[in-house]
Amino acid sequence: MKQFSIIMAVLGGALAGATVGLLFAPEKGADMRAKIVDLLREKGVKLRGDKMDELAAKIADEINGVEK
Repeated sequence: MKQFSIIMAVLGGALAGATVGLLFAPEKGADMRAKIVDLLREKGVKLRGDKMDELAAKIADEINGVEK
């Protein structure tokens, strides 16, 4: 069970690192939101188009608020 926890921690860290790397890259807001939507869809998040865009915008706003 300990090995499973270690593997999950490594995978979680890799995902978090990739996400932060994408979000802090100097890109336009629309490009960032599109990448967030793609990432969420890859991870199996199933939302209607408008709800997915709303979620991506909230995530982008949170990240931009942290940068200021």
